[in-house]
Amino acid sequence: MHTASTPRVALVTGANRGLGRALAHGLARQGLHVVTTARSIDAARQAAVELRDLGGLASGHQLDVTDPASVFRAFADTIHEHGRLDVLINSAAVAIDRNKTVSAPDMEIVQETMNANVMGVWRCCAQAVPAMRDGGYGRILNITSHLGSLSTMESSSPSYRISKAALNAFTLTLAHELADENILVNAASPGLTDTRLAYGTATQSAEAAAESMLWLALLPDSGPTGGIFHGPDRLAW
Repeated sequence: MHTASTPRVALVTGANRGLGRALAHGLARQGLHVVTTARSIDAARQAAVELRDLGGLASGHQLDVTDPASVFRAFADTIHEHGRLDVLINSAAVAIDRNKTVSAPDMEIVQETMNANVMGVWRCCAQAVPAMRDGGYGRILNITSHLGSLSTMESSSPSYRISKAALNAFTLTLAHELADENILVNAASPGLTDTRLAYGTATQSAEAAAESMLWLALLPDSGPTGGIFHGPDRLAW
């Protein structure tokens, strides 16, 4: 049971910039202890300092979602230090195939994209779920994209689109497995947001996008699971 002296603990991947940073700030404002992670330990620690300077509870940890040993260390250290893990936000991702085509792929880019956007999330969830089971509570939010919707699938940025479609499928399968364990798993798309992945086409700030999806990391026990959302609305996929 969490109390004022033992706040819930959230780990955010890719928390040093963009949407991940904004989500980390939102969680800190809600009183959670936020473990800010980034591929660089300096960036992760700086993100935590920023939150603490604003009055939040935070610590930084190096985490590269493509490195299984790094993932294991980050979660093991977090759980050892706090004795719990309540919330996981998988925000870290890459979008590096804007000018590629399906019929003439660069398979190294495909592999790198899938490793970060799908396998990376899978690795993090596999480490988080045992601790959430131990605590009888968990909230997992996977950041997806409208580009991963099968119902509107097009050919641009193919490996990114396919990785997000796979992430949506992963979200639903994990949610189904955990449906009776009070571990709620959902995905959310920010839409066109001012981050490095937007290629100058943003229509909203990272802070506004984070605010629209933060509710999925703070759900009551009766909240939805296995959903894909944009703001309060479910997305077709």
